[in-house]
Parts: sequence; structure tokens; C-alpha cells
Amino acid sequence: MSTQHALLISLIEKPSSGYDLARRFDRSIGYFWHATHQQIYRELGRMADHGWIVAEDNGAPPDPDVTAAERKNRKKVYQVLPAGREELVRWVLEPGAGLDQREEILVKLRADAVIGPLGLGEEMRRLIALHQARLETYLAIEKRDFSANRMDRAQQMRYALLQRGIRFEEDWVAWGNELLPLLDAPPQGARRQ
Repeated sequence: MSTQHALLISLIEKPSSGYDLARRFDRSIGYFWHATHQQIYRELGRMADHGWIVAEDNGAPPDPDVTAAERKNRKKVYQVLPAGREELVRWVLEPGAGLDQREEILVKLRADAVIGPLGLGEEMRRLIALHQARLETYLAIEKRDFSANRMDRAQQMRYALLQRGIRFEEDWVAWGNELLPLLDAPPQGARRQ
């Protein structure tokens, strides 16, 4: 997935300034696709160059008395153009790469399996706590946003995504807790007392 496509989705949901988009991104798509605020601004520029989005000065009509420097500092609201929608549809219908799993801890665990106990127990506890915190966030979102009995299709799709996140975090926490006894073995070379 590209950051540009994730941003197109966010902007279709709600045209926004770069700052507002970055904040919204962190609280939605950012849970499963990470992008720094700097990356977001850089990608917005590229998307504008492609003709996928346009930035307008907060809906204000052009003012001939405003200098170029003042116009540059005004809040720009980004909106998706028809070419951006077409690009998003094209990307959505393109077959995905499949099983792209990049979790650093999995590589570290493989090293632990090859070299011997390396003392990864504390790191695993830290990651379990992070996943538990995200699970609690997801459960709070579920309670806040999806307690209604009737949901339209868009709400049902968002809820399905949230449920996927909940299941992933529940499984991660359970898996991490099952692995802890193996990781709490003393590191290789450590003397037992």
C-alpha cells in the first residue's frame, strides 16, 4: 500500500488542511499504515503534481491585496480531483502483494532461536503492553462508535476493519504471553546462581 493511496482515502472522507489530515490520519488509518507528518506533507505535494488533489486557500476567494508570502502562510485545504478518484479505484482493483509482514520482533525471535536465549523477555513485555494499549483503544472506539443497532454500509465496513484490528491485537497479546516463558530463560553465557 502506498501512503498516497491512504491519503486519498482520508481526503475523500473529508477535505482537510495538511495539519488536520495528519492528525486525523494518526487516529484512523494510522493504526494500520504509519506515516510521519513530514511524509504526509511530502506526499501531498507529489499528489498535487500528479493532478490527483488540489489545495485551496481555506475556501477564501483570491484577494489581490494579499501578498504571495501571506497566501503561502494561509491554511490550505486539500481536495481530491477526479484523477485522484480514478487513481484510487485503479489501485484498489489491482491485485495486492499478499503476505507482507514486517515485524522486527519476528526477526529478533528468529535470531534468538538460532543463537540461543538472548534475553528478549523484557522486550516482549514492552510489546505486549503496547498491543494491549492499542486493543483497549480499539475497544473504546467500538463502544463509542459502533453501539448502534442499525448501521449503513460504510459504518459496517468501518466496523469490520475495527473488528479485524481487535482480533489482531487480542491474538498478539495472547501469543506474546504464551511465548514469555521461553524468552525468560537466562541469556546464553549468563551464569546461573
